[in-house]
Amino acid sequence: MVDPKLEEEINLLHSRICQALGDPKRVLILYALSEGAKCVNEIVEALGLPQSTVSRHLAILRERGLVHVDRQGTASFYSLVDARIIEALDVLRAILASQLAASAELAQSLQ
Repeated sequence: MVDPKLEEEINLLHSRICQALGDPKRVLILYALSEGAKCVNEIVEALGLPQSTVSRHLAILRERGLVHVDRQGTASFYSLVDARIIEALDVLRAILASQLAASAELAQSLQ
């Protein structure tokens, strides 16, 4: 039987973080913010996405507690709440790279 506390933590992890990372554009936004706080227009320019798309994704990331907004006059600057999210993404990317390399080796050995 699964530990109820572990199950609750996993459910929270999924609802708060995993769902927020479910869109590649949001992951790209997080990486853009890893370089420092940015306003929406800077993110739009860096990623080449429409302003409405960036704003919608930032709202989701803010609701999930991954980004913070600092309003300065008419400008809103977004930053990461916890830089460890980038470390977690980097680990996931490393796992993916290993899987892809293993698949490529397997495919090559079958030729």
